[in-house]
Amino acid sequence: MPLISEIELFEAWVKLRSPFETSFGRTIERPAIIVRIADEEGFEGWGEVVAGEGPWYSYETHATAWHVLTEYIVPLLARSRSIEPRSVWESMKPVRGHPMAKAGVEAAAWDLASRRAGTPLWRMIGGVRSRIASGVSIGIQGSVEETLRAVARYLEEGYQRVKLKIKPGWDYEVVSRVRREHPDVLMHVDANASYTLLDAPRIARLDDLNLAMIEQPLDYEDLVGHADLQRIVKTPICLDESIRGLGDAIAAYRLGSAWYINIKPGRVGGILQSKAIHDFWYGSLGRPVWIGGMLETGIGRGHLVALATLPGVLYPNDISASDRYYEEDIVDPPWTLNKDGTISAPEKPGIGVEVNVDLLEKLSKKRKKFKIA
Repeated sequence: MPLISEIELFEAWVKLRSPFETSFGRTIERPAIIVRIADEEGFEGWGEVVAGEGPWYSYETHATAWHVLTEYIVPLLARSRSIEPRSVWESMKPVRGHPMAKAGVEAAAWDLASRRAGTPLWRMIGGVRSRIASGVSIGIQGSVEETLRAVARYLEEGYQRVKLKIKPGWDYEVVSRVRREHPDVLMHVDANASYTLLDAPRIARLDDLNLAMIEQPLDYEDLVGHADLQRIVKTPICLDESIRGLGDAIAAYRLGSAWYINIKPGRVGGILQSKAIHDFWYGSLGRPVWIGGMLETGIGRGHLVALATLPGVLYPNDISASDRYYEEDIVDPPWTLNKDGTISAPEKPGIGVEVNVDLLEKLSKKRKKFKIA
């Protein structure tokens, strides 16, 4: 098998069409570290590091990711030179933590491997469906009326599920208004760890609103607190930030902390780790999972679409069309929403889209290329 010949990193800054606000703060422009890996025969694969500008969702930032990639991960890959995704993951294991940096590299290796094989990535990793159900995540708006307008607009576009971001002081009142306007819409809320167990009575009020789930209400390290809360509230709890790997998923099950898991490959370290959690939660327990997003460009979105084709992904995902977030995506063709609220998994090799390198270079504040001898 050919060896790695080149690794290239781009620090691109992409501006959102409109601000996206959660309990962590407001995002208008975000960094995206794009990873390109090429082999000796000219095949290349692309991945995306989703670490943000600040350590709010995760301790990783784009700056720490760049440092870890350039100083530690790339030298490890240069030593092994293997392009096989599992070998790439093994090569990175000496680096403790930093799953977002690792996930971007592993994603590029998977894209390269599936392009070499001439097969779509989603088929290579065991996907079973050619269309994935898409939901929309709606950030905290300036008013309840703005929220209602946003919900109506996205439902008209065809999205199959609505997720509303909440935080203390922005929860029951706004969610109940949306539910009155849309009594039959599949809907859940996401608190991004902004409550404590002392807020349990307030959280329990949401039981009246027929929500599919309450996502990550408590601190990301508090699996015990989530188990206590799940015994108080009737609405199923979904864990996001708390699940950093398979071990956390097993602990959450044994404690009774959640019914659903939102799998984000950047959070858990990539496709292999995402599949391990999927195979445990769905394959062993028979419980559904879904795939979450981190405002990815079309590159990262391609890897999310591939994961969403796995058999246990039975709830609409946080994977929207390119135009949900960006005026112009860095891939061709952009990701689009079908009329039935799905996104098609491409039949082309790899992630199924091509990178607009000219636009990527234009958006990049820095770039570094490593020739691997």
